Parts: sequence; C-alpha cells; structure tokens
Amino acid sequence: MDQERLQAHRWVNGLQSALLVATLAALLGLLAWIIGGGLLAVLALAMVTGLFLANPAASPRLVTLLYPGRLLDPSDAPQQYALVRELARRAGLPAVPQLYYIPSSVMNAFATGGRDDALVAVSDGLLRRLDLREQAGVLAHEISHVANGDLAVMAFADLVSRVAGVFGLLGQILFLLSLPTALLTGVDMPWLALLILLAAPTVSALVQLALSRNREYEADLAAAELTGDPAGLAAALDKLERYQGRYWEQIFMPGRGVPEPSLLRTHPDTADRVRRLMALVPRRPRLAADHAGPAARRPPPAEPLPPRWRPPGLWY
Repeated sequence: MDQERLQAHRWVNGLQSALLVATLAALLGLLAWIIGGGLLAVLALAMVTGLFLANPAASPRLVTLLYPGRLLDPSDAPQQYALVRELARRAGLPAVPQLYYIPSSVMNAFATGGRDDALVAVSDGLLRRLDLREQAGVLAHEISHVANGDLAVMAFADLVSRVAGVFGLLGQILFLLSLPTALLTGVDMPWLALLILLAAPTVSALVQLALSRNREYEADLAAAELTGDPAGLAAALDKLERYQGRYWEQIFMPGRGVPEPSLLRTHPDTADRVRRLMALVPRRPRLAADHAGPAARRPPPAEPLPPRWRPPGLWY
C-alpha cells in the first residue's frame, strides 16, 4: 500500500470531517442564540453532547427489530466469520463483530454498534452475487466504520441536524406569530436572522450528507489497508452499482446510474471511489481466497425475500 498517499488521504478526510462536525455544531449554536440568546446556545450544545455520550451509536439489538433476519453462527458461515475475525484483529477491535443475515434480494451491508459490541448485517443478495474476495472488501469497509468511530460521528451529526431542524422550525413559528405585531407597530424585522432560520434545515442536511460521503471515502481507504486488496472492494462496489437499480432497469437499461446531484448523496460517486481504490498499491497479503469454489459464496440456507417497504421508509 502507498503509505504516503494513504496518510495524505486520511489527513485530508480527517480535517474535512472535523470541519463538517464543527459547522453543524456552530449552526446549532447560532440557531439557539437567535431564539434564546447565549444561555440557550450553551444549553443546546451541552444537551446534544450529553445525549451523544449517553448513546453514541445505535444498538445492534435495534437491527433485529427493523430488519427481519437472524444472527449467524460461525458454523453457518465459517469463511465469512474467518474473514471477520482476521479483519477485526487487524483493525484492533477488542471484540469480533457478529454477523446478521437479512434474507433479502437487495444487495446491502451495514454496521452498527460500538467497538466492544458491533454487528455487521449482510443481505442474501449480497452474499449470492459477490465472491469471497469481494465480500472481504465489503466486510472490511463495514468493520472500518466501526474501528474509525464513524457510527458515533454520524449519530452525533444526525442528532445535531435534527435539533437544528427543530430550532429552525421553532424560530419560524415565532417569527410568524410576531409578524402582525411588527407590521402594526412598524418595528424592523431581523431579516438576516429569519434567513438563517429558513436555510438552517437545508444547510444542516447538506452538511450531514457531506460528512457521510467523507466517512465513506475514509472507510474505503481503511478497508484497502486491512485487506491489502483495494481491487477486491473496487469490484464489489462496481457490482453494487450495477445491481442497485430496479429489476426492470437491469433488464432494459443495465448500468444506469442514479440521476441525483452529488450534494444529495449519502455515498460518493462509485466511479470516484473505484478510482481512488485502484490508485493504491497492495502491501499486505490478500485475505480473500481466490481458489475458493462456488460453495464459498453460498449463503446460509434461508428463503430470500423480495424487496419490501415498511412505514419508516426502510427497504429490506
């Protein structure tokens, strides 16, 4: 692995993340100051920080409630668990994350929990369509999120963004209530403060999305270092990109990308992620077994479910 380039990427990504989190905190403090002065600003920041320290990341148990599936035993997926154990050791995690199987044809994987109690969820579609080398890259990416503390950072950003949205809405309501009095008495309205209140929810959402994209870049680089095989993760990302469309899009318009602005994406552009990964030179021996046969890609026996939507907006 090109260590100088890797360290440069990490330094830039870390600085960007720190600036984005600071921007969210400053926006929250500004909104609270506009509404209630300096005391409310201090209280708002203290409240958010306290909530973050009390519950820095979503509990793995929450996944079992939101996504139907089951915890995998090492005997169900011995090769995948062997990868997870080695990746956790290389990442310096004190405990090996558990694997959670989601019987869905949607290709998906995500991590939740903290360093001492992490869970990596993988879908049936992902296990069936990715070979063991590509699975190693995806698992390394998710374990990197855990090792880097990304789950806690994003939970904090989400909390700040939600509180900022509440303050913005409260300020707009107060402005509308005071508008008739201001028009009758001829008092000048604080238009700059109003503009900030109107723009705050959008700004906080965009900053949160930018932070998410930044942490994805960092997790890609960390995963490449853990496996020593950036091409494996790049191949997995390419497959995920090709399969992310609807079934009819895969048939009639294969490879069609999602036409959304980059500012509104939670993940960076796949082509850019692949380019960054392929620019790295492998250093460590690869984890994935290239000689593994088709049995290495078989998921635990279960009946896959078609994609479904639930009221909270979750696809599984």
